[in-house]
Amino acid sequence: MRRLRKHYDEACGLIPEDRIVGVFLQGSQNYGLDYEGSDVDSKCIVLPTLEDICFAKKPISTTHVRENDEHIDLKDIRLMFQTFRKQNMNFIEILFTEYKIINPLYEDLWNELIAQNELVGRYNPYRAVTTMKGIASEKFHALEHRYPSRVEVIDKFGGYDPKQLHHLLRIEDFLKRYINGETYAECLKPCAEGRFVLKHIKQFGVKDLEEARQFAEESFDRISRMANEYRETHLDEGNPAVDELLDNVQRKIMKKSIQLEMFSKSYLEFSVDEYEITIRRKNND
Repeated sequence: MRRLRKHYDEACGLIPEDRIVGVFLQGSQNYGLDYEGSDVDSKCIVLPTLEDICFAKKPISTTHVRENDEHIDLKDIRLMFQTFRKQNMNFIEILFTEYKIINPLYEDLWNELIAQNELVGRYNPYRAVTTMKGIASEKFHALEHRYPSRVEVIDKFGGYDPKQLHHLLRIEDFLKRYINGETYAECLKPCAEGRFVLKHIKQFGVKDLEEARQFAEESFDRISRMANEYRETHLDEGNPAVDELLDNVQRKIMKKSIQLEMFSKSYLEFSVDEYEITIRRKNND
């Protein structure tokens, strides 16, 4: 949380604080797969200005890399809610994380979404399963890909990236449990034995490149089979109640943001800290 607070403060240097909904932890800590030295990365949800909306300016979607190489993904609330509907597990996880800093201006509204996180996580199971297979495919093809930031690791382990292998196996575990009807919160965290194995692979790899390839191929085959069989018996349809929830929360947060923007440009000014919101009348000059 101390490191996440630094993310929030740094984000406020990039975007005015009244346009920040919150900063949410993403990654290994949410799955119980972190270890000493793990990066703290986050997603920061930002709000458009009235001018952004009026002139259809491109919504913010960018990654800010901090000096210590930790990442803050900045994303417009409109795009974030689209990803919820796409059922991308890498975004839905922020509705379940224990580690978050929410702007007091929007906390009560955002908590309406957190209260229904299980419904959002199963808004469209067909699409969720499809997305999981897609992410697994990316990890499978990244196993031996020499991304500039991973070249040293690949060379160290004889031609493969153990982090990509561990991601692939984690997705397989998630998909199996999701299809079996476990809660989304349970699916996010592998069982104790599974966490031990995944953390070991992530840190120390497997015997050699051939074993890594075998594990990856077998895992991706199982993922593909599970996903394909599931989609044969389920429809690609969303939950209207969740659509209404997402629309209402997005609408109310954006409306409040625009109202505050208009007030601040007219006769009121306000400030926010962790515990209170202060609104003052401007001098009549």
